[in-house]
Amino acid sequence: MKATAEEQMEQSESKHDEEDEGPTRAKRGKPEVVQDGFLRPVKLSRGDLYKPPTADELNQLKEAESLFHCSLLKMQMEELLKEVSLSERRKKLIDSFVQSVTEQLQTVPQTSEMELSDLSWLSGGVKVPFVLVPKAAKGKFHMAPPISVTIIGSYPLGTCTKPGISVDLAVAIPADVLHPKDALNQRYPRKRAIYLAGLAQHLAASPAIGAMRYSCLHGNRLRPILLLSPPGKDSSSFTLRLHACPPPGFFKPSRFHPQRNNIRTDWYTGLGSSQPVTSEPPTPHYNSSVLGDMLPRAHLQFLTAVSSQCAAFAEGVALLKVWLRQRELDQGVGCFSGFLGSMLLAYLLSCHRVSNTMTAYQLLRNSLHFLAFNDLTENGITLAKGPDSTAPSLAEFHTAFQVVFVDPSGHLNMCADMTACTYKQVQHEASLSLQFWDDPTVDGFHALLMTPKPMIRTSDHVFQLCELVKLQSCCKKLNLLSELMDHSGNYVLTALPFILSLLQRGLGQRVRLLTHSLTPDPEWPVGSDAPKYNAQPPLSFGLLLNPEQAASVLERGPPADSPKAEEFRQLWGSRSELRRFQDGDITEAVVWEGETTCQKRLVPRQLITHLLQLHADIPESCVRYIGGMLDDVIKVGREVCSTGEEESLKVVQSYDDLSRKLWRLEGLPLSITSVQGAHPALRYTQVFPPVPLKLDYSFFDREKLSRSLVPHEVKPCPVYITPVKVICHMEGSGKWPHDRVAIRHIKAAFHISLGELLTQHHHYTCQPSPTHLDVWKDGLVFRIQVAYHREPQVLRESVSPEGLLIVRDNAEAQALEMATMQRPLLTSTLHGLQQLHPCFGAVCRLAKRWLGAQLFSDDITEDTADLLVASLFLQPAPFTPPGSPQVGFLRFLHLLSSFDWRNNPLVVNLNSQLTAADYTEIKNDFIASRESLPVMFMATPNDKKVSIWTKQAPTVQVRTHTIWTKQAPTVQVRTHTCSTFTSMSHPIFYLCSTLYTA
Repeated sequence: MKATAEEQMEQSESKHDEEDEGPTRAKRGKPEVVQDGFLRPVKLSRGDLYKPPTADELNQLKEAESLFHCSLLKMQMEELLKEVSLSERRKKLIDSFVQSVTEQLQTVPQTSEMELSDLSWLSGGVKVPFVLVPKAAKGKFHMAPPISVTIIGSYPLGTCTKPGISVDLAVAIPADVLHPKDALNQRYPRKRAIYLAGLAQHLAASPAIGAMRYSCLHGNRLRPILLLSPPGKDSSSFTLRLHACPPPGFFKPSRFHPQRNNIRTDWYTGLGSSQPVTSEPPTPHYNSSVLGDMLPRAHLQFLTAVSSQCAAFAEGVALLKVWLRQRELDQGVGCFSGFLGSMLLAYLLSCHRVSNTMTAYQLLRNSLHFLAFNDLTENGITLAKGPDSTAPSLAEFHTAFQVVFVDPSGHLNMCADMTACTYKQVQHEASLSLQFWDDPTVDGFHALLMTPKPMIRTSDHVFQLCELVKLQSCCKKLNLLSELMDHSGNYVLTALPFILSLLQRGLGQRVRLLTHSLTPDPEWPVGSDAPKYNAQPPLSFGLLLNPEQAASVLERGPPADSPKAEEFRQLWGSRSELRRFQDGDITEAVVWEGETTCQKRLVPRQLITHLLQLHADIPESCVRYIGGMLDDVIKVGREVCSTGEEESLKVVQSYDDLSRKLWRLEGLPLSITSVQGAHPALRYTQVFPPVPLKLDYSFFDREKLSRSLVPHEVKPCPVYITPVKVICHMEGSGKWPHDRVAIRHIKAAFHISLGELLTQHHHYTCQPSPTHLDVWKDGLVFRIQVAYHREPQVLRESVSPEGLLIVRDNAEAQALEMATMQRPLLTSTLHGLQQLHPCFGAVCRLAKRWLGAQLFSDDITEDTADLLVASLFLQPAPFTPPGSPQVGFLRFLHLLSSFDWRNNPLVVNLNSQLTAADYTEIKNDFIASRESLPVMFMATPNDKKVSIWTKQAPTVQVRTHTIWTKQAPTVQVRTHTCSTFTSMSHPIFYLCSTLYTA
């Protein structure tokens, strides 16, 4: 596939960087010289070779030992910082383009003064980037050159990172263009937008400017920005963002107190019925939008002063920005932006929670620790120093905003647009990162900074609100006029907090976390009108389920005579009813439909659609629920379809009863030491579990001697009954022969004895054979196979012609050991995993159904597929264990398509038996013997070196292969970034990636 322009630019940039920097030489001695353009090693003297390490080298070694699991993690972090930082060549391009744009801005022509609503002076090719509703607006306007052009943001601070490089330029609007009362009724935001349109019209004629388009700062429609790209081949290398700002000190910050009003109701509604200013509702979000334009220079000065005292400040911010980007938290309306990350680190430094001498690694860790254990929705923080009588208090900020983080001026809440759910998501991610940070069995670097976490693979259930225009009626029903004025008519952002609060109340303890997508920053050509508020992707909501309560069909409320009973009835409407329970209590309750496991799993969907329709006038047709879309794929049965979980449970219950009866049998020559299942149905992972059958005896004849059922010649062939394999181990004894044939005869005799005893005591129909015993029970066939633990060893032994005993492994012994020892142990272990994670079996069955549909069942066996899925539950980092079949299946596809099978073993730590030393041993053995090991190497506690489950399959032909990124319907999915994976060319990896991304 052809390289993109960005990739070509990066390669060119790397080449230029290498040319500029020249060969790297060691600090001590001269271990390398340049010959023919290559670095050649040279022989060192004995004194140089054994020279003691310097103090700097000792400090680095001590740091690597005390702070990191190993030196590899330290080197990985250093390489990542090199990758995301800007090269000198890129900086020169940016500086040159900024200078060119600045010169162009100084030549903006001045126009005569006109009415604010008169836009006739703009050419038809340029539109105003603002939704002019209402249209009426007082004031005068004229174009004039900016009084100053200043670089602000991350670039001058040194925290600008790749990819998506954006450089911010503050363009100060002349004071005579503005009026001190422009803060009222959107006059300033409109003048700001019109001024940007005038700049766009002027710059459009310049050949030094490439593409131009409009956008909004973090999706805030009150703060449009002008995006400029350099011309030519560097057009995609970076973006210059023009911010129109008022001159310093033009507005008084006290005017934008969160309790003050700056949008008059009579102007916004157009009704003309004025009311006293004191009775006007406050407009905190509008106020913070205007205030945010006044302080970027002061923020840059503050951050510059803080960063000058901490050498690792820029690197710490860079790591934090990478962490936020991988979790999709750094872009969109109400995001936790890189600016907030810089301010957070500055807060920790200013209040001495971190030291100026800390490394970037330590700064990132302490930042995540602060986020995980400090709830800014309850206890806000401030960077302001000293008392200011005009500044609001933290309590006043909390009454107006859900999340509070006050800037150094004391007047601006930098988290004004952030919802409580978004901050709770940040808290959850920080807490989760800290959990596996110090776990030596987890690749912390990849989990923290290299693994993307889109909502579709993070949340157990996902649903979307599709027709966003319906939120207009939602605002009307909820009587949100004041909030609608505060958000300047953006009904999507107005309704979102109330929808989140409603869902949080309704879901209650069913979910551990409720998240929502961040509305992306809109972009549109300068010649087009600003997009409408509903011109955006559907709003997506993610649910991280509490498995213990998510599937409950009963919502038990307060007692009927409780004061909270009325509140409960208002929340649930007609679904609430009085019920009497077995303990004698009479309480309000809501009962949801759900008999099967599949229906119970979708109780949250019933709850969500009911609440949205009842309280927000959002019909069910506008709610696209993705949480159970894969349940139909695994439906089984003949009369009543289900997802097979009930059928699997019946098989396990019948097996448990048979196992107990086998243990209690008396009259056998040797006692039974263990009874173990060896069938996928007994671990809930069989795609189509056996269904109990009731035989129609008219289709059979009786065999005369054994009285067995034989299909009738003139009747249709009866249905095939899948036997469920059970391994029955007998105790060891000196009476067991040491001959393989004699052992088989003894086992055949045990099969006959078991059949006779089961028939005698429990009246089961049994059919013994030399290799097994078939037992007909509860409409199922259980195939019991007697095993002797020393038989595989006997099969390995042989006698040479000289009479010597030779022990040699062979396929027959391996197959017997797999069937009688390894597979039963795996079945019992995965059965326990199913008890801990109820959706484990459903995920396995979905994965194997997909493998079968792609004709890969021979390449990846059932046992291998079950182990692959088990790894997702046992080591889910950076996620939580899957809580629904859908998210588990998507992670399974991502695992197959992105795991570096060539260079890494997949360790499945069953029962948490493996220690950190075991992981190191497995990794070292894998590297030493890679060429002789299977393509997919999977290590378990009982199989650390061989990978018996993938020893025979899959096979692969080595050739170059690339997996690219596509745009999924709801989320951008990055399937693969590791270049070492290109040697793995088996078709299954290609199909996994294409299905997952498409």
